[in-house]
Amino acid sequence: MEQTQSGTNGIGQRLRELRQKKGLNQQDLASSDLSVSYVSLIETGKRAPSPAVLQSLAERVGCSVEYLKTGRDDARIHELELKIAFGDMAMRNGSNGEALQSYSEALASAPFLGEAMVRRARIGQALSFEKLGRMEAAIQLLTTLFDDPATVPGSADWAQLAVALCRCHRNAGDLMLSVEIGERAMRTLDSLGLDVTDDHMQLGATLLGSYQVRGDLMQAQILANRLISTAESTDSRVGRGVVYWNAALVANSRGRSKEALALTERALMLLAESDNVRHQAMLKAAHANFMMASEAPDLDRARTLLGEAHTVLLEVGTAAEQASAEALLAQVSVQLGDPVQATAHASRSLGLMRNDPPEAAASVRVLMARAQHLAGDMESAETTLRAVVRQLGQLPGTRGTAGVWRDAGDLWKLLGHKSEALDAYEKALGQLGIQGLPAPTPSFVTDRS
Repeated sequence: MEQTQSGTNGIGQRLRELRQKKGLNQQDLASSDLSVSYVSLIETGKRAPSPAVLQSLAERVGCSVEYLKTGRDDARIHELELKIAFGDMAMRNGSNGEALQSYSEALASAPFLGEAMVRRARIGQALSFEKLGRMEAAIQLLTTLFDDPATVPGSADWAQLAVALCRCHRNAGDLMLSVEIGERAMRTLDSLGLDVTDDHMQLGATLLGSYQVRGDLMQAQILANRLISTAESTDSRVGRGVVYWNAALVANSRGRSKEALALTERALMLLAESDNVRHQAMLKAAHANFMMASEAPDLDRARTLLGEAHTVLLEVGTAAEQASAEALLAQVSVQLGDPVQATAHASRSLGLMRNDPPEAAASVRVLMARAQHLAGDMESAETTLRAVVRQLGQLPGTRGTAGVWRDAGDLWKLLGHKSEALDAYEKALGQLGIQGLPAPTPSFVTDRS
């Protein structure tokens, strides 16, 4: 009498599902002791395999005998959940490669995991791709997860994915899509009328950053005012800290250095008790940057803050964050008149830059040229600065490149090259959309006498 799947406890169905997930056919499971036709009978529930056959099949499809027999393998499930938890911890500690490996290993055995754990591992995998600078892979996976019908608008997962997509598109240089995703997500939250959470404020702060990078400073200020008003009505220290931090970036872009300093001071106090040491370090670096640019810069305090931030980011920061910290240390060293330290930090910053925008590297090379000028090596300073000019000439005009052109102009002026300085200033203004007056048309007088 033929047995049914229920009579064989679903062994055949689980075997077929695992085989197909691994891209195997029935021939791949066969051996000298196990024919293809017998494999087919097992999968259709018409034969119950012996313990020896079960062991052989489990090895071929990468599962335990217990899972094939019952659909459960508590030891294996626990092992995989620990891998996912380790991935979470590794990413918090800045070990992004280890995190990606842990998530990927867990997902390779996805049939053992519940839907919630698989989703958690996939989100972790996407965020690991982002931290490692693999933006295309991160965006592709995040988009798939965000568009999944299982992602409920307004939920914590939905907000986390919206934030990550907005941020990834911004860091990949697609500011239009970054803003579009952020605005659409904000409208969704507004329409749902949900209570404000840290995730919601993080979404607004991320959109704020995209406005700021794109140069939409008026729109950024309007959103910053709204977010600050919302944040101050909540008890969330982390949410308020993130909002003040991003509002400070907008204020600094608008030339309001005192306001930027005040906002980062408030953010530092609010985030001081959080367990995210990476964010604390990045905020200290931002505060030091604003301090250096203020009317009365406290350079010693800025250098102390940058040293603290740098130490932490060496442990838990991405290569881009470490490069930024080194660049700021080069800047404060220049301002303190220390060309040796400035050169060392600028060199390390350039060495860390992999996926950073080219304008960031150009900006650091201007710092390198400043350090060379400070050391009295005018020839090297000019050579470095001419390399910067060539690099900038190949980049599209943005607010970022305009700032580098202006810095280059200042240094050309110090070096005594007035025509090069004037050209750099004109490039900076042009990339901000400010064009000079056209040259006057010569007038010709005809002698009628």
